[in-house]
Amino acid sequence: MKIPVQGKIKVSPYITPHGQKRLADELAYLLKVKRPQVTQAVAEAAAMGDRSENAEYIYGKKQLRQIDSRMRFLIKRLNELVIVDRPPSDKSKVFFGAWVGLEDSDGNRFRYRIVGPDEFYPTKGLISIDSPMAKALLCKVRGDEVLVSTPSGTVAYVVTSVGYGELE
Repeated sequence: MKIPVQGKIKVSPYITPHGQKRLADELAYLLKVKRPQVTQAVAEAAAMGDRSENAEYIYGKKQLRQIDSRMRFLIKRLNELVIVDRPPSDKSKVFFGAWVGLEDSDGNRFRYRIVGPDEFYPTKGLISIDSPMAKALLCKVRGDEVLVSTPSGTVAYVVTSVGYGELE
């Protein structure tokens, strides 16, 4: 399987069903709602006459280019994604889609879910499978110690729980 590249960073092709639906919904919105609205606005601005000094026309054309660019990206990305819709056979280990409970050496507790790079949202506990934290957690089980390299140094965590909630 070819791993997609965004910029110069290789990204994993995995996504949850919820993440895939969100991207597909965004594409449908851009295609059926947003692009027709902007196209209409550009047509109305073009009908006003001189396009070279028409701010609405110029801005509308710029918006169309941005929408088209995002649509091309979404179409390409949706075609290369692998939807992970069931838990692994060994649910005691951390794999894609797992909710992982962690505790640091100070007793602080954290809970993260390993998701695809298109759906990470750190403040909600969703981390990309391509992140250093997720890479360190893969294949670990409850009770394992994990060392994660961060900008401020290496941090040690203990895995306190592993679960697969939504995937089941």
